[in-house]
Amino acid sequence: MSEEAPPSTRASPDGGTEHRDVNDVVVDEWIEETTPFERVYEIIGRTYDPMSAARIADRARVSPTTARKHLRALVNAGEVTTSQDGQTTLYCRSETAIITEHTQSLLAELTPEEIAAGITEMKTKIQDWRDEYDVESPEELARELDIEDADSDAGALLREWQTTRRNLALAQAALAIGEARRTGHLTGTDMDDDGNSDSSIVV
Repeated sequence: MSEEAPPSTRASPDGGTEHRDVNDVVVDEWIEETTPFERVYEIIGRTYDPMSAARIADRARVSPTTARKHLRALVNAGEVTTSQDGQTTLYCRSETAIITEHTQSLLAELTPEEIAAGITEMKTKIQDWRDEYDVESPEELARELDIEDADSDAGALLREWQTTRRNLALAQAALAIGEARRTGHLTGTDMDDDGNSDSSIVV
């Protein structure tokens, strides 16, 4: 597959120019404004199900060889993980990358106080479920109720509990990262109460 950006218009049989589909134009602009690595990174960033390098290459408008090269770099950086489907290597975002994205989003949208309030609310909700059903986890609830129908009320409750538990973990991670940034523990730069930094190494 060629990695050269195709023109947004093409010659028509009568010698003029023929306007292309708007989607093709958008893709052309995307190719023109990004590097092959950026397109591979963008495609894998939107992917939650494992995909082959060939499929990622098709979506990123790069050759399979180029896609594999950039995917290997992302694997080495911990952004992507691999699995095997027979002879085919499949790629998907790593759990670490997903957690990092969600925590950064929370920190950008909410204050630490709002995140802390959300944590308290989710903990209360989970404790209420534990008390009401006399179980410790959604998995134990599923065994107790023998839930087979995912669309049932019990199935919906199970999903809500699992989602709340995941969101609670993400919110706790975001709060911890935010605090580490504020105190300089992530950068190795200590911050005093006035927000001034010194060169001491935080242990």
